[in-house]
Amino acid sequence: MASLITCPHCGVRPKEEFSIRGDASPVRPAAGASDDAWNAYVFIRDNPKGRIIEHWHHTAGCRRWLVVERDNASSHEVYSVTDASEYAKEATR
Repeated sequence: MASLITCPHCGVRPKEEFSIRGDASPVRPAAGASDDAWNAYVFIRDNPKGRIIEHWHHTAGCRRWLVVERDNASSHEVYSVTDASEYAKEATR
């Protein structure tokens, strides 16, 4: 059975319609942050196993950026899908 993702705009769609950008947890440093802070943000990434959050782009659908919470280890279960703009608003509250 194909993996399915429920896009908040298009409904249930096959995962092949999406592309993954990567980890959605890093927080961008302030404009005046140190070179070390920018280096860590751009180049240093954890590679966790289990429940993670990632940016996904619905390339063959609405073309919106989404934040997908899923298991990357065993089940590949998708726990939640949020529009990236809504996710960003929640993060700043």
